[in-house]
Amino acid sequence: MSATAFIFARGGSKGLPGKNIRPLGGKPLIAWSVEHALAVKRIDRVIVSTDSEEIAQIALAYGAQVPFIRPAELAHDGSPEWQAWRHALNYLKENEGVMPSVMVSVPATAPLRLPIDIENCLDEFEKGDSDIVITVSESHRSPYFNMVKENENGTVGLVIPPQLAIARRQDAPAVFDMATVAYVMSASFVLSHNSVFEGLVRAVKVPTERAIDIDTLLDFQMAEYLLKIREDRAKNF
Repeated sequence: MSATAFIFARGGSKGLPGKNIRPLGGKPLIAWSVEHALAVKRIDRVIVSTDSEEIAQIALAYGAQVPFIRPAELAHDGSPEWQAWRHALNYLKENEGVMPSVMVSVPATAPLRLPIDIENCLDEFEKGDSDIVITVSESHRSPYFNMVKENENGTVGLVIPPQLAIARRQDAPAVFDMATVAYVMSASFVLSHNSVFEGLVRAVKVPTERAIDIDTLLDFQMAEYLLKIREDRAKNF
């Protein structure tokens, strides 16, 4: 299996400007994802796709490859990341004559993952009965129990009204939050489809404390807090 890891990191971020190079635990945010991907032996190479020269230089310093700069039209807030995935694969095919059989996306916004989380996704994908493997974490809200939507008349109701009344969240169907810890997929699937759920999807569960997705300053501050707890625990062992 030929697996290539990609880290897609734009220079612009409205929620938290400079997010991908903001220092976390003594190194830029993107460095965490580069190091996680490099730690997985089944990954042949780690490529960063970015529109930012500054991010590119940091990525290179931490051991990633940056064979191209992402076009500006694929780096806007509204640009679908799927298109950036396709661009990266097509670049390799057209400019290097290579196409990895397996594509691993390791988002820069999930710095608290561990390499074992990526390994687990590769294990699940290697079973051969999925087009893509995503990560999920336990949800603390349920559309059957305590998630509501606003009705046309201004009242609110459950997102998915159950057939029978549910008095406890534990009695509702199990639901999960999609996480941005890692994605493992067939490169051919990305090039021939337009979204994750067009294919056969499997999921790997990740502990909530490793699944934080940084989009705002509050998210970043939570990551700093959780990282400190992890480091303090490590010191005590």
